Amino acid sequence: MIHKKIILVILISFSAFGFAQNGLLIKGKRDKIKSLKIAFITDELSLTSEESAKFWPIYNAFEEKQQDIRKQKMKGYLDRIDDDSLNKMSEKEASTLLLQMESTEDELYQAKKKLISNLKGVIPPIKILKLKKAEEDFNRKLLQQYRDKRPR
Repeated sequence: MIHKKIILVILISFSAFGFAQNGLLIKGKRDKIKSLKIAFITDELSLTSEESAKFWPIYNAFEEKQQDIRKQKMKGYLDRIDDDSLNKMSEKEASTLLLQMESTEDELYQAKKKLISNLKGVIPPIKILKLKKAEEDFNRKLLQQYRDKRPR
């Protein structure tokens, strides 16, 4: 009986270690993507060291805010609208959920407006426009790399 308990504890420990490693791998990939994005945007905007020192704290705060909004609110909505729950949802529940989603989208929009407003005193308007293009180009490039590496 004691041997079974020891084996059980060892198996649980190894599985927990495996989950922790998987989490570290995902975090490592996120960190790598973030580093690549920083380099890409810095290059595309031709940020000077002075601009960079002021730009990145503002941009990183925006990214964090955006990620928090998406993580907390949007994921909650998406978890509630699988095929089963959609078919069982009343019109009133659907309307309420839709209003909540619109509110979240508005919150994301307001965060973007605040970013632009904060950046106006830090970098020239042309670089703010280039930022939008650089973000889209980076995301497109990242998606293409994902598609190219995906097994078919």
